[in-house]
Amino acid sequence: MKILFVIDTFYTSNNGTSISAQRYATELRKRGHEVRVLCGDKPKNEQDSYLTDGDYCTGIFHFPIFQFMCEKHDFFYGNANRKIIRQACNWADIVHIYTPFFMSNAVISYCEKIGKPVTAAFHIQPENITSSFGVGKVKWINKMIYKIFRRVTYNRVRHVHTPSLFIAKELVKNGYTAQMHVISNGIHNEFIEAGEKKNRFPITYSEKPIYNIMMIGRLSREKRQDVIINALKYSKYADRIQLIFAGKGPEYKRYVRLSKFLTHAPIFIYKQRPELIQELLKTDLYIHASDMEAEAISCIEAFATGLVPVIANSDNSATPQFALTQHSLFKAGDPQDLARLIDYWLDHPNERLRMEQQYHEAAKKYTLSNSVTLFEQMLQAEINNEVVSPFITHITALSAFKRRALRFYKRIA
Repeated sequence: MKILFVIDTFYTSNNGTSISAQRYATELRKRGHEVRVLCGDKPKNEQDSYLTDGDYCTGIFHFPIFQFMCEKHDFFYGNANRKIIRQACNWADIVHIYTPFFMSNAVISYCEKIGKPVTAAFHIQPENITSSFGVGKVKWINKMIYKIFRRVTYNRVRHVHTPSLFIAKELVKNGYTAQMHVISNGIHNEFIEAGEKKNRFPITYSEKPIYNIMMIGRLSREKRQDVIINALKYSKYADRIQLIFAGKGPEYKRYVRLSKFLTHAPIFIYKQRPELIQELLKTDLYIHASDMEAEAISCIEAFATGLVPVIANSDNSATPQFALTQHSLFKAGDPQDLARLIDYWLDHPNERLRMEQQYHEAAKKYTLSNSVTLFEQMLQAEINNEVVSPFITHITALSAFKRRALRFYKRIA
Protein backbone atom coordinates (compact mmCIF):
# COMPACT_ATOMS: atom_id res chain seq x y z
CA MET A 1 0.00 0.00 0.00
CA LYS A 2 0.95 3.62 -0.51
CA ILE A 3 0.08 5.18 2.84
CA LEU A 4 0.02 8.91 3.52
CA PHE A 5 0.29 10.06 7.14
CA VAL A 6 -1.14 13.53 7.79
CA ILE A 7 0.23 15.15 10.94
CA ASP A 8 0.98 18.78 11.76
CA THR A 9 4.31 18.18 13.54
CA PHE A 10 6.15 14.99 12.61
CA TYR A 11 9.82 15.63 13.37
CA THR A 12 9.91 15.83 17.15
CA SER A 13 10.54 13.34 19.94
CA ASN A 14 8.74 15.42 22.57
CA ASN A 15 5.13 14.39 22.01
CA GLY A 16 3.52 10.99 21.90
CA THR A 17 1.51 11.53 18.73
CA SER A 18 4.59 12.30 16.63
CA ILE A 19 6.55 9.44 18.17
CA SER A 20 3.72 7.03 17.42
CA ALA A 21 3.55 8.20 13.79
CA GLN A 22 7.32 7.77 13.40
CA ARG A 23 7.23 4.24 14.82
CA TYR A 24 4.28 3.15 12.71
CA ALA A 25 5.89 4.59 9.58
CA THR A 26 9.13 2.71 10.21
CA GLU A 27 7.38 -0.59 10.94
CA LEU A 28 5.07 -0.30 7.91
CA ARG A 29 8.07 0.32 5.64
CA LYS A 30 9.71 -2.84 6.98
CA ARG A 31 6.61 -4.71 5.87
CA GLY A 32 6.92 -3.47 2.31
CA HIS A 33 4.51 -0.54 2.34
CA GLU A 34 5.43 2.90 1.05
CA VAL A 35 4.85 5.59 3.68
CA ARG A 36 5.03 9.32 3.06
CA VAL A 37 4.16 12.17 5.40
CA LEU A 38 2.21 15.36 4.84
CA CYS A 39 3.28 17.70 7.63
CA GLY A 40 4.14 21.29 8.46
CA ASP A 41 7.73 20.80 9.61
CA LYS A 42 10.88 19.47 7.96
CA PRO A 43 13.52 16.94 9.05
CA LYS A 44 15.84 18.43 11.65
CA ASN A 45 18.76 16.10 10.91
CA GLU A 46 19.92 13.34 8.59
CA GLN A 47 18.48 10.64 10.83
CA ASP A 48 14.99 12.15 10.52
CA SER A 49 15.06 11.95 6.75
CA TYR A 50 15.13 8.13 6.91
CA LEU A 51 11.85 7.86 8.81
CA THR A 52 9.64 7.86 5.71
CA ASP A 53 9.72 7.41 1.94
CA GLY A 54 9.25 11.12 1.39
CA ASP A 55 7.61 14.26 2.69
CA TYR A 56 5.06 16.75 1.49
CA CYS A 57 5.82 19.80 3.60
CA THR A 58 3.15 22.52 3.73
CA GLY A 59 5.11 24.85 6.00
CA ILE A 60 4.13 26.09 9.44
CA PHE A 61 0.99 28.08 10.13
CA HIS A 62 1.85 30.73 12.71
CA PHE A 63 -1.11 30.79 15.03
CA PRO A 64 -2.03 34.35 16.09
CA ILE A 65 -1.61 35.07 19.82
CA PHE A 66 -0.90 31.45 20.77
CA GLN A 67 2.28 30.84 18.74
CA PHE A 68 4.49 31.19 21.81
CA MET A 69 2.53 28.37 23.48
CA CYS A 70 2.98 26.12 20.43
CA GLU A 71 6.73 26.69 20.48
CA LYS A 72 6.94 25.86 24.19
CA HIS A 73 5.31 22.50 23.51
CA ASP A 74 7.36 21.87 20.36
CA PHE A 75 4.14 21.59 18.34
CA PHE A 76 3.40 23.50 15.14
CA TYR A 77 0.33 23.66 12.91
CA GLY A 78 0.72 22.80 9.24
CA ASN A 79 -0.59 25.12 6.53
CA ALA A 80 -3.55 23.94 4.46
CA ASN A 81 -1.63 24.30 1.18
CA ARG A 82 -4.09 23.04 -1.44
CA LYS A 83 -1.51 22.32 -4.14
CA ILE A 84 0.68 20.19 -1.87
CA ILE A 85 -2.38 18.45 -0.40
CA ARG A 86 -3.52 17.47 -3.90
CA GLN A 87 -0.08 16.09 -4.78
CA ALA A 88 0.14 14.08 -1.57
CA CYS A 89 -3.36 12.62 -1.70
CA ASN A 90 -3.14 11.76 -5.40
CA TRP A 91 0.01 9.73 -4.68
CA ALA A 92 -1.53 7.64 -1.89
CA ASP A 93 -3.73 4.55 -1.89
CA ILE A 94 -5.04 5.56 1.53
CA VAL A 95 -4.70 8.57 3.82
CA HIS A 96 -4.45 8.42 7.61
CA ILE A 97 -5.09 11.53 9.70
CA TYR A 98 -3.23 11.97 13.01
CA THR A 99 -4.22 15.49 14.08
CA PRO A 100 -7.67 17.16 13.71
CA PHE A 101 -6.60 20.65 12.70
CA PHE A 102 -6.62 22.95 9.64
CA MET A 103 -4.39 20.94 7.32
CA SER A 104 -6.03 17.61 8.14
CA ASN A 105 -9.55 18.90 7.54
CA ALA A 106 -8.52 20.30 4.17
CA VAL A 107 -7.12 16.84 3.38
CA ILE A 108 -10.40 15.16 4.30
CA SER A 109 -12.30 17.59 2.09
CA TYR A 110 -10.09 16.76 -0.88
CA CYS A 111 -10.33 13.01 -0.18
CA GLU A 112 -14.13 13.30 -0.15
CA LYS A 113 -13.99 15.11 -3.49
CA ILE A 114 -11.89 12.45 -5.25
CA GLY A 115 -13.22 9.39 -3.35
CA LYS A 116 -9.89 8.62 -1.68
CA PRO A 117 -10.04 6.22 1.30
CA VAL A 118 -9.25 8.06 4.54
CA THR A 119 -9.02 7.03 8.20
CA ALA A 120 -8.16 8.97 11.35
CA ALA A 121 -6.60 8.54 14.78
CA PHE A 122 -7.65 10.19 18.03
CA HIS A 123 -4.50 11.03 19.97
CA ILE A 124 -5.13 14.57 21.21
CA GLN A 125 -7.58 14.90 24.08
CA PRO A 126 -9.26 18.30 24.48
CA GLU A 127 -7.79 18.37 28.00
CA ASN A 128 -4.28 18.37 26.50
CA ILE A 129 -5.13 21.69 24.88
CA THR A 130 -7.10 23.33 27.68
CA SER A 131 -4.58 22.39 30.38
CA SER A 132 -2.00 24.59 28.68
CA PHE A 133 -4.27 27.55 29.46
CA GLY A 134 -5.11 26.48 33.00
CA VAL A 135 -8.69 25.39 32.23
CA GLY A 136 -8.14 21.65 31.79
CA LYS A 137 -10.89 20.77 34.27
CA VAL A 138 -13.55 23.09 32.86
CA LYS A 139 -15.91 20.49 31.45
CA TRP A 140 -18.01 22.67 29.13
CA ILE A 141 -14.91 23.88 27.25
CA ASN A 142 -13.64 20.32 26.80
CA LYS A 143 -17.10 19.23 25.65
CA MET A 144 -17.16 22.02 23.07
CA ILE A 145 -13.77 20.92 21.68
CA TYR A 146 -14.97 17.32 21.52
CA LYS A 147 -17.95 18.57 19.45
CA ILE A 148 -15.79 20.62 17.10
CA PHE A 149 -13.39 17.71 16.55
CA ARG A 150 -16.36 15.41 15.96
CA ARG A 151 -18.06 17.61 13.38
CA VAL A 152 -15.07 18.86 11.40
CA THR A 153 -12.94 15.69 11.47
CA TYR A 154 -14.00 12.41 13.04
CA ASN A 155 -17.59 12.03 11.86
CA ARG A 156 -16.30 12.50 8.33
CA VAL A 157 -14.48 9.15 8.38
CA ARG A 158 -15.68 5.59 8.99
CA HIS A 159 -12.69 4.16 10.86
CA VAL A 160 -10.95 5.77 13.85
CA HIS A 161 -7.87 4.41 15.60
CA THR A 162 -8.01 4.94 19.37
CA PRO A 163 -4.96 3.96 21.46
CA SER A 164 -7.10 2.75 24.38
CA LEU A 165 -10.58 1.51 25.24
CA PHE A 166 -10.91 4.52 27.54
CA ILE A 167 -10.63 6.93 24.59
CA ALA A 168 -13.00 4.84 22.46
CA LYS A 169 -15.64 5.05 25.20
CA GLU A 170 -15.12 8.80 25.57
CA LEU A 171 -15.68 9.30 21.85
CA VAL A 172 -18.85 7.21 21.79
CA LYS A 173 -20.10 9.11 24.85
CA ASN A 174 -19.53 12.37 22.95
CA GLY A 175 -21.51 11.30 19.89
CA TYR A 176 -18.75 10.01 17.58
CA THR A 177 -20.23 7.57 15.08
CA ALA A 178 -17.18 6.04 13.36
CA GLN A 179 -16.12 2.46 13.94
CA MET A 180 -13.53 2.51 16.74
CA HIS A 181 -10.37 0.41 16.45
CA VAL A 182 -8.67 0.08 19.84
CA ILE A 183 -4.99 -0.37 18.99
CA SER A 184 -2.08 0.41 21.29
CA ASN A 185 0.55 2.79 19.97
CA GLY A 186 2.95 -0.07 20.67
CA ILE A 187 6.40 -0.31 22.20
CA HIS A 188 9.70 -1.36 20.67
CA ASN A 189 10.93 -4.87 21.41
CA GLU A 190 14.08 -3.27 22.83
CA PHE A 191 12.19 -2.42 26.03
CA ILE A 192 10.97 -6.01 26.38
CA GLU A 193 14.46 -7.37 25.66
CA ALA A 194 15.99 -5.04 28.24
CA GLY A 195 13.48 -6.31 30.81
CA GLU A 196 14.44 -9.92 30.01
CA LYS A 197 18.10 -9.20 30.71
CA LYS A 198 17.52 -7.17 33.86
CA ASN A 199 19.05 -8.68 36.98
CA ARG A 200 16.32 -8.94 39.58
CA PHE A 201 17.26 -9.71 43.15
CA PRO A 202 15.81 -8.79 46.54
CA ILE A 203 17.57 -5.98 48.33
CA THR A 204 17.41 -4.56 51.81
CA TYR A 205 16.80 -0.88 51.27
CA SER A 206 19.02 0.10 54.15
CA GLU A 207 21.88 -1.17 51.99
CA LYS A 208 21.13 1.30 49.22
CA PRO A 209 21.96 4.97 49.80
CA ILE A 210 19.97 6.48 46.91
CA TYR A 211 16.83 5.30 45.11
CA ASN A 212 16.12 6.52 41.61
CA ILE A 213 12.48 7.37 40.84
CA MET A 214 11.60 8.37 37.27
CA MET A 215 8.77 9.78 35.23
CA ILE A 216 8.84 10.08 31.44
CA GLY A 217 6.75 12.81 29.84
CA ARG A 218 6.61 16.34 28.52
CA LEU A 219 7.13 18.96 31.24
CA SER A 220 3.62 20.40 31.02
CA ARG A 221 0.83 21.11 33.47
CA GLU A 222 -1.33 18.07 32.75
CA LYS A 223 1.58 15.65 33.28
CA ARG A 224 1.72 16.73 36.95
CA GLN A 225 5.40 16.28 37.74
CA ASP A 226 4.69 18.79 40.51
CA VAL A 227 2.74 16.10 42.40
CA ILE A 228 5.83 13.88 42.43
CA ILE A 229 8.03 16.69 43.72
CA ASN A 230 5.58 17.58 46.46
CA ALA A 231 5.15 13.93 47.46
CA LEU A 232 8.70 13.96 48.84
CA LYS A 233 7.53 16.35 51.56
CA TYR A 234 5.68 13.37 53.04
CA SER A 235 7.96 10.41 52.25
CA LYS A 236 10.22 9.02 54.96
CA TYR A 237 12.75 8.25 52.22
CA ALA A 238 12.83 11.83 50.92
CA ASP A 239 16.49 12.45 51.71
CA ARG A 240 17.47 9.26 49.86
CA ILE A 241 15.42 9.73 46.68
CA GLN A 242 16.75 11.03 43.39
CA LEU A 243 13.97 12.17 41.05
CA ILE A 244 14.60 11.88 37.32
CA PHE A 245 12.30 13.57 34.81
CA ALA A 246 12.75 12.46 31.20
CA GLY A 247 11.31 15.12 28.93
CA LYS A 248 11.28 18.82 28.22
CA GLY A 249 8.60 21.47 28.12
CA PRO A 250 7.27 24.82 29.34
CA GLU A 251 7.12 23.90 33.06
CA TYR A 252 10.86 23.24 33.44
CA LYS A 253 11.70 26.46 35.32
CA ARG A 254 8.69 26.11 37.60
CA TYR A 255 9.70 22.57 38.55
CA VAL A 256 13.25 23.69 39.28
CA ARG A 257 11.91 26.37 41.66
CA LEU A 258 9.43 23.96 43.23
CA SER A 259 12.24 21.48 43.98
CA LYS A 260 14.40 23.84 46.06
CA PHE A 261 13.50 22.03 49.30
CA LEU A 262 14.71 18.61 48.09
CA THR A 263 17.94 17.08 49.40
CA HIS A 264 18.76 15.93 45.86
CA ALA A 265 17.76 18.29 43.06
CA PRO A 266 15.81 16.53 40.28
CA ILE A 267 17.73 15.47 37.21
CA PHE A 268 16.12 16.52 33.92
CA ILE A 269 17.12 14.40 30.93
CA TYR A 270 16.11 14.19 27.30
CA LYS A 271 17.45 11.03 25.67
CA GLN A 272 16.93 8.82 22.66
CA ARG A 273 15.66 5.27 23.06
CA PRO A 274 18.92 3.37 23.78
CA GLU A 275 20.05 5.87 26.43
CA LEU A 276 16.55 6.05 27.92
CA ILE A 277 16.49 2.27 28.34
CA GLN A 278 19.77 2.41 30.22
CA GLU A 279 18.32 5.04 32.55
CA LEU A 280 15.24 2.88 33.16
CA LEU A 281 17.42 -0.09 34.05
CA LYS A 282 19.06 2.02 36.78
CA THR A 283 15.68 3.12 38.16
CA ASP A 284 13.97 1.63 41.24
CA LEU A 285 10.40 2.86 40.80
CA TYR A 286 8.44 4.49 37.99
CA ILE A 287 5.70 7.10 38.60
CA HIS A 288 3.14 8.32 36.09
CA ALA A 289 1.34 11.27 37.66
CA SER A 290 -0.48 12.65 34.60
CA ASP A 291 -4.10 13.75 34.98
CA MET A 292 -4.95 12.92 31.36
CA GLU A 293 -3.59 10.40 28.89
CA ALA A 294 -4.90 8.72 25.77
CA GLU A 295 -2.64 5.75 26.55
CA ALA A 296 0.75 6.78 28.07
CA ILE A 297 3.08 4.64 26.02
CA SER A 298 6.00 5.79 28.17
CA CYS A 299 4.45 4.03 31.16
CA ILE A 300 4.28 0.75 29.21
CA GLU A 301 7.90 1.19 28.15
CA ALA A 302 8.89 1.64 31.78
CA PHE A 303 7.21 -1.48 33.13
CA ALA A 304 8.36 -3.46 30.07
CA THR A 305 11.90 -3.00 31.34
CA GLY A 306 10.87 -4.44 34.70
CA LEU A 307 9.73 -1.49 36.79
CA VAL A 308 6.70 -1.29 39.05
CA PRO A 309 4.61 1.75 38.02
CA VAL A 310 2.71 3.98 40.43
CA ILE A 311 -0.08 5.61 38.41
CA ALA A 312 -2.45 8.53 39.02
CA ASN A 313 -5.96 7.10 39.19
CA SER A 314 -7.52 9.84 37.08
CA ASP A 315 -10.95 9.68 35.43
CA ASN A 316 -9.48 11.46 32.37
CA SER A 317 -6.63 9.01 31.83
CA ALA A 318 -6.32 5.58 30.23
CA THR A 319 -3.16 4.76 32.19
CA PRO A 320 -4.88 3.25 35.29
CA GLN A 321 -5.81 0.27 33.08
CA PHE A 322 -2.20 -0.94 33.41
CA ALA A 323 -2.26 -1.28 37.20
CA LEU A 324 -2.02 -4.91 38.36
CA THR A 325 -2.47 -4.05 42.03
CA GLN A 326 -4.10 -1.30 44.07
CA HIS A 327 -0.63 -0.43 45.34
CA SER A 328 0.07 0.88 41.82
CA LEU A 329 -2.73 3.46 41.96
CA PHE A 330 -2.72 6.72 43.87
CA LYS A 331 -5.36 9.43 44.10
CA ALA A 332 -4.72 11.79 41.18
CA GLY A 333 -3.23 15.11 42.27
CA ASP A 334 -2.67 13.93 45.87
CA PRO A 335 1.03 14.05 46.87
CA GLN A 336 0.38 12.50 50.29
CA ASP A 337 -1.26 9.43 48.77
CA LEU A 338 1.60 9.15 46.30
CA ALA A 339 4.13 9.35 49.16
CA ARG A 340 2.30 6.51 50.91
CA LEU A 341 2.78 4.23 47.89
CA ILE A 342 6.39 5.28 47.35
CA ASP A 343 7.13 4.28 50.93
CA TYR A 344 5.18 1.04 50.51
CA TRP A 345 7.27 -0.13 47.56
CA LEU A 346 10.55 0.94 49.15
CA ASP A 347 9.52 -0.86 52.34
CA HIS A 348 8.70 -4.10 50.49
CA PRO A 349 11.58 -5.00 48.14
CA ASN A 350 10.54 -8.64 47.74
CA GLU A 351 7.02 -7.67 46.77
CA ARG A 352 8.44 -5.14 44.33
CA LEU A 353 10.63 -7.87 42.81
CA ARG A 354 7.64 -10.18 42.31
CA MET A 355 5.53 -7.46 40.72
CA GLU A 356 8.36 -6.30 38.45
CA GLN A 357 8.25 -9.70 36.78
CA GLN A 358 4.47 -9.59 36.41
CA TYR A 359 4.54 -6.12 34.89
CA HIS A 360 7.25 -7.16 32.47
CA GLU A 361 5.12 -10.08 31.27
CA ALA A 362 2.05 -7.83 30.96
CA ALA A 363 3.93 -5.46 28.64
CA LYS A 364 4.46 -8.13 25.99
CA LYS A 365 0.95 -7.73 24.56
CA TYR A 366 1.67 -4.09 23.70
CA THR A 367 4.43 -4.69 21.14
CA LEU A 368 4.66 -2.45 18.08
CA SER A 369 4.51 -5.47 15.78
CA ASN A 370 1.12 -6.57 17.12
CA SER A 371 -0.23 -3.03 16.92
CA VAL A 372 0.82 -2.44 13.32
CA THR A 373 -0.79 -5.72 12.24
CA LEU A 374 -4.11 -4.46 13.62
CA PHE A 375 -3.50 -1.07 12.03
CA GLU A 376 -2.98 -2.70 8.61
CA GLN A 377 -6.31 -4.49 9.02
CA MET A 378 -8.05 -1.19 9.73
CA LEU A 379 -6.58 0.43 6.61
CA GLN A 380 -7.59 -2.56 4.49
CA ALA A 381 -11.14 -2.39 5.88
CA GLU A 382 -11.40 1.20 4.61
CA ILE A 383 -9.83 0.42 1.21
CA ASN A 384 -12.37 -2.33 0.64
CA ASN A 385 -15.14 0.29 0.68
CA GLU A 386 -15.57 2.39 -2.45
CA VAL A 387 -17.30 5.49 -1.08
CA VAL A 388 -15.94 7.71 1.66
CA SER A 389 -18.64 8.70 4.16
CA PRO A 390 -19.91 12.25 3.56
CA PHE A 391 -19.30 15.19 5.88
CA ILE A 392 -22.17 15.59 8.32
CA THR A 393 -23.26 19.18 7.88
CA HIS A 394 -26.37 19.30 10.09
CA ILE A 395 -25.60 21.37 13.18
CA THR A 396 -28.06 21.56 16.07
CA ALA A 397 -28.13 22.90 19.60
CA LEU A 398 -25.16 25.21 19.15
CA SER A 399 -24.97 28.63 20.66
CA ALA A 400 -24.31 31.59 18.38
CA PHE A 401 -20.76 31.75 19.71
CA LYS A 402 -20.15 28.07 18.95
CA ARG A 403 -21.62 28.41 15.45
CA ARG A 404 -19.32 31.35 14.68
CA ALA A 405 -16.32 29.46 16.05
CA LEU A 406 -17.16 26.42 13.94
CA ARG A 407 -17.65 28.49 10.77
CA PHE A 408 -14.31 30.22 11.35
CA TYR A 409 -12.58 26.89 11.96
CA LYS A 410 -14.02 25.39 8.75
CA ARG A 411 -13.08 28.50 6.76
CA ILE A 412 -9.40 28.31 7.69
CA ALA A 413 -9.38 24.59 7.11
